Parts: sequence; C-alpha cells; structure tokens
Amino acid sequence: MFTCDVASIDLTPLPLLSNDTATDNSLLSEQNTTDKALLGIPEWLAQINEDISRLLERGTNIRQLVEVRACALDSLLIALFKWFELDKTDLALFATGGYGRGELSLYSDIDILLLSPDEIGADASSKIDKLVALLWDIGLEPALSVRSVNDALEAALDHTIASAQLEARLLIGNEALRDMPIQIVNKQWSPRAFFDVKMEESKTRYLQHNATEYNLEPNIKTAPGGLRDIHIIGWVTKRYFRVGKLYDLVQQNFLTEKEFDELSFAEGYLWQIRHYLHVLTGRNENKLLFDYQREIAQLMGYETQPDDQPNAAVERFMRDYYRCAMQISTLSEMLTNHYYETIIEPNLPDDERPKKQPINARFNRVGDHIAIAHHRVFAQHPESILEMFLLMGQHGIDKVRTHTLRALKIAARGIDQIYRDNPVHKALFLSNLKEQNYLFHRLRTMNRYGVLGNYIPAFAQVTGLMQYDLFHRYTVDAHTLFLIRILHRFTDPMFSEEFPLVSAIFQRIERKEILVLAAMFHDIAKGRGGDHSELGQTESTEFCLSHGMSLADANLVGWLTRYHLLMSITAQKKDISDPEVVTIFADLIGNVTHLNHLYVLTVADMNATNPQLWNSWRATLMKQLYSQTRRILRADIDAPTNRQDMISATRAQALAMLDNVNNQHMNRDEVLRLWDDLGDEYFLREIAEDILWHTEAILNHPPIGLASNADSPPLVVLREHRELALDAVQVFVYTQDQINLFAVTMAVFDQMNLDVLDARIITATRDFALDSYVLLDPSGTLLVDEDSQQELKQRLINAFKDPTVLKLTNKRMPRQLRHFEVTTVINFEFNEASDQHIMSLETLDQPGLLARVGQIFLQEQIEVHAARITTLGERAEDMFYISDQNDKPLSTERLDALKSALLASLATKRENNVVYSY
Repeated sequence: MFTCDVASIDLTPLPLLSNDTATDNSLLSEQNTTDKALLGIPEWLAQINEDISRLLERGTNIRQLVEVRACALDSLLIALFKWFELDKTDLALFATGGYGRGELSLYSDIDILLLSPDEIGADASSKIDKLVALLWDIGLEPALSVRSVNDALEAALDHTIASAQLEARLLIGNEALRDMPIQIVNKQWSPRAFFDVKMEESKTRYLQHNATEYNLEPNIKTAPGGLRDIHIIGWVTKRYFRVGKLYDLVQQNFLTEKEFDELSFAEGYLWQIRHYLHVLTGRNENKLLFDYQREIAQLMGYETQPDDQPNAAVERFMRDYYRCAMQISTLSEMLTNHYYETIIEPNLPDDERPKKQPINARFNRVGDHIAIAHHRVFAQHPESILEMFLLMGQHGIDKVRTHTLRALKIAARGIDQIYRDNPVHKALFLSNLKEQNYLFHRLRTMNRYGVLGNYIPAFAQVTGLMQYDLFHRYTVDAHTLFLIRILHRFTDPMFSEEFPLVSAIFQRIERKEILVLAAMFHDIAKGRGGDHSELGQTESTEFCLSHGMSLADANLVGWLTRYHLLMSITAQKKDISDPEVVTIFADLIGNVTHLNHLYVLTVADMNATNPQLWNSWRATLMKQLYSQTRRILRADIDAPTNRQDMISATRAQALAMLDNVNNQHMNRDEVLRLWDDLGDEYFLREIAEDILWHTEAILNHPPIGLASNADSPPLVVLREHRELALDAVQVFVYTQDQINLFAVTMAVFDQMNLDVLDARIITATRDFALDSYVLLDPSGTLLVDEDSQQELKQRLINAFKDPTVLKLTNKRMPRQLRHFEVTTVINFEFNEASDQHIMSLETLDQPGLLARVGQIFLQEQIEVHAARITTLGERAEDMFYISDQNDKPLSTERLDALKSALLASLATKRENNVVYSY
C-alpha cells in the first residue's frame, strides 16, 4: 500500500498548518469560505506544481514527484476533513483510482470516496456539502463519490468503479471501514469474472486506438502501451494477491525483477511526458498531439545535432516513446495472460482446461498455444528459438504460453554474430519466411520479444522509428510487418474482391519469400541519412547471399528494395496516359518477373503506409500502369502502344459498357457524334465509367447536347464518389471554354470551403471545357443536402457568366498542419506529345491552396489543360498541364515569372494560426 515518505523532498508546506494545528480554527473562517483565494490555498496548489517542475528540472526522479503531489493533497484533504468536523462522524475518507495508488500528475483527476457504514444523516450531509463547495472554490474539482456501504456494494457492480475501489487508500476517518472497499469488490466479483471483464475492456480500448501503439498523436494514458496497460496488471492481480504496490508482485514471484525494472522505467518515461503535457496545457491532457511533441522533446533533453535533419530530435523522442509503449503493451499482455494461466486456468473445469499434446521433444501444443517442454530448451538447443516459430507456422499456432515467452525473451539476448553465422540458424530463419502460415503473427512475436532485432540488428535500429509527418502513419517496424500481413491477404479469398488483379498475380508467384525479404528490407536503412533504397539494396543482397540464396534471387530482392518506390511515383506523378512515359517505365522494369513482383510489393506498401492512401482511384492508376507495361514487356501486338491506340481502346470499352446497360434514353449515333467532338485528350484521361456519366449528362442538357453555341448555359452535375473518400462528391462541369475558368472554379470551391481531391481539366475540340472534380466537404453536408448542392451549382453558373475572380478569404490553418514545414518546389517539364509544359508543385497543403494557384495562373495568363491533385499527409503534390492562352508553349522567361509568382504567393506567414498570403 502506498504511504507518504517525502522527508527528503523540499515542498512548500500547506498555509497555516503545523504538526499540531491541523484543527486550528484559524485555518478557515466562515466569512471567506467562498473566497477562491481562501488562505492562499489556490496559490499553494500552484506553488506545489512549480515546486514539482523545479525538482524535475534538478533531476529528482519523476516517481517521487507523482507521489509527493499525492502526499500534498493528502495533507490538504485531511486538514479539511477535520475542519468540517467530519472526523466526528462515522465517515471514512478514501483516495481512490490513481490518487489511491499515490500517482498524481499536476492536473490528474482527484478521485475520492466518502464512505459511511449506514445511510448518511442530514448533519453529516450538510458538512459534506460545505467540504465539496470549498474544494471547488479552491480549484480542485474533485471526482467525489459519497456512498453508504450498501450503495458501494451496488456501485461496485460497475467494473470501472470496482477497479477504482481496489486502489482505495484510507486517508482519515472510520478505521473500521479501512478494508471495506476491497472487501466489497471481492464480494461482488469472482477472480475469473473480474479478469474477463477487464480483458474485454482492454480489447475495446485498444480498438478505440486502432489496436496499435504507433498512433501519430497517441494518448499516453489509454492507448495501447499507455499507462492504463500497467494499471490493468495491478487491477487483475490485486484482486487475487491482496497487494498494494506493483513491486509486491515480485515478492509474490508473479513478476520478475527484470520485468518490474522494465515496467518501472517505461512508466517513469510516460509520467515525465504527462508532466510536461500538463505544464504546457494547464489541464489534465493525455494526448501527445503534434502541438506539443517538439516542445516536449526539447524539455526532455532531445537536441538537434549539427548533421541532423530538421525533425531528427522530435523523431528520436517519439521513437523512444514508441519503444516504451511497445514494451509496456508486451509486458501487459504477457503478464495478464500469465495470471490467467497460473491463477484462473488451474481452477477451470477439466473440459475447459487446454489439453497438452507433444509436438516434438522440445515443444508441446497446449490448447491453441505452443510451449517449451522444459525450462532449459532454449539454453540447451539455441536453434529452438527459430525452430519454435517455424513449428507455429507448420502447426497453425499463433500464440505462445507465457512461461515460454519469458524464456524466449532471455534467450533472445544471446543471439549474437556467432549465432547469426550458424548455417543451421540461417536455414531455420529462411524456412520461417518460406512458411506463410501466420507469418505476420510469428514475426510480430519475434519483434516484440527481441528475436528479430537481434537476428537482424539493422531491424532493431528502425524499431519505433517514425517520420514526423501526416503521411507515414506507422513506425518503420510496424509498417514493415503490416506490409507482410497485407501480402498474406492477397492469398485470402476474403480480400480477393478488394485486390482482384494483385491477388491473382501474388498467388502465381512461387517464391513468396522473395517478396517477404524485399518487404523486410525496403525501409530498413531509413534514419541513417543518404538514399535508404540504395543502402537497403546493398544490405538485402548481402543478407540473401549469406543465407545461401542464389545470386539471381538475391539480386531480385535487392532490385525490389532499390526500386520499391518507382511504380507508385510513376503512377501518381507521371502522365501514364502518355505512351512515352509508360515505355520509359517499361525499360526500367526490364521483364515481366520484375513487374509482377514490383506491382505486388507496391500495392502492399501503399496499403501499409497509410490506410487512407489506397482507394479505387490509385488502384486504377496502378492497374493501368501494370497492364500497359506488361503488354510492352511481352511484345503484345494487340496492346495499345501509342496515343491513338489508347484512345480507341478507351472508346471501345465505353461503347461496350453502353451496349450492356439500359441506354434507351441515349441514341447511339448521337453518342458517337458527341464523342467525335470531345477530342483525343478526353479519351486519354477519362475512364469508361465516367465517360458514360458525362455523355448522358451532356445529351440530356440541350442545347449543349445537340447544337452548342456561345449562348449555351453551363452544365453542372453532381454525384456521390466514394473512391477517394467516403463522403466525396464528384462534380462535372461542361461549358464554353474561357481563359480564367480554372481560377473562377477554384475560387467558388474555396468560398464554399470545399477541398479538391482530384481534378481533370480537358478542352473539347469545339472549345468546350470538360472539367471533373472530386470534392470533400469538411462539414459533411454537400452529399445529403440538396440546398447545398443547388447552391454550388448556381454559384458556379453565376461565376461562369460573370468571370471576375472572387477575392479569396483568409482561412484558419488546420491544427495538425500548423506544425509542419514543407519547402515549396516547382518544376517544369516539356511534353512533346501535348505541346504543353507539365508543372509539378510540391508544397504544404493549406486552405485555399488551389484557389491561390488559380489566381496566379490568371494573373500570369496561363491556360490550364489538365491537372492531377494529390495530397499525401501534410504535403500537396499537384501536377498541371499548362500553356499560354493561345495554346502555345511557354517561354523560359514566362516559366520563370510563373515560378516566382507562385513561390511568393505560397510563402505563408501564420498569425493566430490563420493563413495569410504575402
């Protein structure tokens, strides 16, 4: 049980209190009980926080400081309990929850319980009301429960209340009630029932945080690997062992000294982060938001070194946080399972207890777990470390008994260069990668218990390594293992509809370990400086050769590692409707084997980088690039290898779709005449499904559909579009072409606070613009509100009639984007096929970005022929096909002027988190 022992801590004493004046009537007086500056207690509380911060800066252990704050609150509450003469009643005052454990950060909840043996009388109730009012007046805002024993019995049926009562610590009052809170919990909950409900609670809590320790803005209290994972060890064990402190479990032989030290260190690290979160926010804040990460990193001593990248210090800080979080969640999972196996399981009925079946002389199967046959297995047979994981795959086992995990963790520390050089161990490791069954689960366990990092030391270096951006959602090790998990999904019928082509290709690849090895090494050199792809190629090739793989296989793994970004960059940043782009890509790929492996790896990599990255739009791009490249590599004489062939193929596909649907409202001859008018670019850049939608809309909108003229009203149609985002809306605009159409359209979207996710801008041969946009409405109303849809249509139509570019408004920068700096990069490349320049723009994504770009295009008299909009986390990576207003290429001087104007416009300053243009 926690007891105050703060004699060595220099803390400001409670005002007007001494050892013998706890009940001195000068402590409080009736006339100033509502004064929030009562006897300086609020100031004293603030001073206590300052004392604690000062002591932390001087190197005092954070564990002592969370305890000393609990002790300070003890002294205050005891004094107030006496002042209001509650010590003359039969009430008992308890600290519960974290306060009961003696763990209080600066603004932690103050959980207290006033417990009475019987119903509380009017006199005691009046005194309690005065106490509560005073606590609020001095700014404590306590979470106070007032209950009789009978009330407490009923309340304890709620497992969250029961958990708090397990931590109950008597501060003052009725000694007869000292053990009552814990007795109540023991009466209301059996060990198994309490364990089951806490495990279910933990599962639900994990799912609320994406079941990962690696969230970009983690909650250090409730997320996986947070403080709550340590609390749950205490709750389930205190219920059985009747212990007060975590260290008491060491004396009960439930927890080892090493495990306690690891938990204690990680807990102290989180407490320190929590302290600074409270200092920076002035409240009980537990979310480690981007807003605080840099400053906390600095406060905790993470400094930028001379050769560091700009984000190196905060990335090191977050790496250490993630490593602590993984250590906590791993130990929490292991120890709660250990409790079940040693305390709950032996008391189960025979038919519920797991049956033991020998696998070989070293391992048994116990229910759905694997277990060592005796405690000396790993010491006597070091190869069994890797053999165990291979057996798990071969026998369909994805769990390990806790006594085996403990032995494994110790044994993993012995994996050194001699172990790694052993041919038997090399063969076993490679066999593990060839065995696909439960591969992700096996590698995850290897990673958590030190096997993977010790066997591949370079992997240990990227464990917990994050990139300080919004795009990479996971640490390098978590991303790598998730990638391998997605590779396995390509063999699962459940995912065949989501990944039809890539699943078929992956299932035909015989040597799947080639892709697994490429996945393991593709990011392994991150964080070292230099090109991680080139460094990874060298390391992966050497690893494969050292493990007895052929030179051809080793080179393929190395090539995939080196070029793992090539396909995604080409599909997203190049114009793959240009046959020359595809031909250059095909030359780099070289053969169909390379293409098949790279396509599978790229799709898995994109899905494992960011769940929001993969959508049907990117899937279509990837499939298109794969199919076109494959035809070139196979010298397919029927493949469309030039622009005209690609146009004809798209028209044929759209026509086939037209013939397969109920198209009585569309005359085939009118459709073909319209298509002849739309121009080649349209069929190079649009997909068949959208072509049919556009065609129907145009033909049903006279006079555009039948006889276009300068007086034709603009056509604006909307539909649901769930490929890029769940709540996206696709807008199709068909109107007379005009020089400032892009700028006007972007300004309207900006005024209505609509984000542009994709844009296709095409001019038909008869000088009509066919513009298609995918929009996201942050308010979520455009998709369901007909008035909003009508307003958007009318605003666009009015803007086209009176094409004066609307003045842009200053927008508040979204919270997450405020903390990132992205250097604006603008490049131009001349495209001979279209006789236009391709402008690539990389910059910080920000409110009104495209509207500002549109204004510069208008100012510089630039015509936009096509655009591709891509947002990757905090980065906008957009591409525009541009010319002058006479459709002629731009001179070098005009390109330079355009670049200067854009750089000046996109250079932003931030005042009160509002974006302003210079």
